[in-house]
Amino acid sequence: MFTGKNLKQVIDKFTQSPVAQDARVQVLLPNGEFYDLTGAKLLENKLIGVRETHRLVFTVTPEKAKMGKVIKKL
Repeated sequence: MFTGKNLKQVIDKFTQSPVAQDARVQVLLPNGEFYDLTGAKLLENKLIGVRETHRLVFTVTPEKAKMGKVIKKL
């Protein structure tokens, strides 16, 4: 499980690089499809007995402009 604290650490590390600052943000689904990240919401859980009281939800949309094949992972 990924928490907001983990996400902040990752984003802080990525944004130190000028290349990463201007990079397109996408989500890769298990079936190999890429989606563009379009937003983020903080939602409160209404269920009783749930460990997490809130959740951070990212909204996505199918990529509008297909990107070329990935050359390598950095």
